[in-house]
Amino acid sequence: MSTLRAGVRLVSIVAVTSGVFAVWWSGRLFTGSCSPRAHAWRRRAMRRWSRAMVSILGVRIETRGPIPPAPCVLVSNHCGYVDIPVLACCANTVFVSKTEVRSWPLIGGAAAAIGTIFIDRKSRRTIPQVNAAIGAALDAGDRVVFFPEGTSTDGSAVLPFKSSLLEPAAQSGYPVFCAAVHYSTSPSDPPAALAVCWWGDMEFTPHVLRLLRLSQIRAQVEFHPQPQQDTDRKLLAERTEHVVKDMLQRLIEP
Repeated sequence: MSTLRAGVRLVSIVAVTSGVFAVWWSGRLFTGSCSPRAHAWRRRAMRRWSRAMVSILGVRIETRGPIPPAPCVLVSNHCGYVDIPVLACCANTVFVSKTEVRSWPLIGGAAAAIGTIFIDRKSRRTIPQVNAAIGAALDAGDRVVFFPEGTSTDGSAVLPFKSSLLEPAAQSGYPVFCAAVHYSTSPSDPPAALAVCWWGDMEFTPHVLRLLRLSQIRAQVEFHPQPQQDTDRKLLAERTEHVVKDMLQRLIEP
């Protein structure tokens, strides 16, 4: 049964992703690429795709706290690629993602097309360019989401936050909001730390197949109501890390 479920879900993901972004590309003929209408069209396509992915994967999202108003920076702990549709389902967003995602079949091309900001984590020389793109997205009225841990975890703790990508918010005064994400699975399924969270040296394809076999996923997302602001990006990193740690602990506790 789980193998059949995985097959149906995989076909559905390919079909929906292809369909949504075919419609989005067609819409660009009328909206252009940089106009306010183009930004609204991109946000709509991303939201529809995310909702479809969450539905296909059997994810039940429970939210706490108000959705941060745009434009803003939104930082969160990072459990893996499932975070993307889950957070995008909650609010219109632009993500900062590792450059390797660009090479993923189908998903990579779609992510690039809808304005994902890619960062090469192995090269600090690209940070000014990435920060400029973050600043431009904020100026365009977007919520820019990134994961300051710089990598994903098993969801049980928060790694130290890196401050480099907080520079645009520190310099411009845009608010920085915090979110925490926690996953759980049914008792009959493998634990979320292995089947939902993608971290360490896990291979991508076996993990995806394991994820697709799950009967359902519970995703808890908490948004902190108060923004963090400071002209010092390192202080911003420390404060937001502390807030996310506290929220994640509340989500983990029964």
